Amino acid sequence: MKAMGKRTLIFFALALVTLLGTTPAVAQEQRAEAQPSGGAMIADAVIARPLLAAATVGGTAVFLVTLPFTALGGGVDTAAETLIKTPAEAAFRRCLGCTVSRRADEL
Repeated sequence: MKAMGKRTLIFFALALVTLLGTTPAVAQEQRAEAQPSGGAMIADAVIARPLLAAATVGGTAVFLVTLPFTALGGGVDTAAETLIKTPAEAAFRRCLGCTVSRRADEL
């Protein structure tokens, strides 16, 4: 009986140490996700934002050219969302270096 008590105590002690050891790593991972690195910000500003702005302009052009056919098919809202709104939000509404675009009303 005494040996079983020691084993149980050792098990719970190891479980506690394991849980306490992973908590800072999880918190650091969440902070890293919330705050992008400097390299990610530079790459976003120099490469991604200009490409996304060009995709917005190109998507708008494609949307306007295909609008009569899209209107006949009834998919104007879907086409506008995909070709214009999604790249525009990624280019102009997300934080510098972030990978996810969040609207102000979603926060």
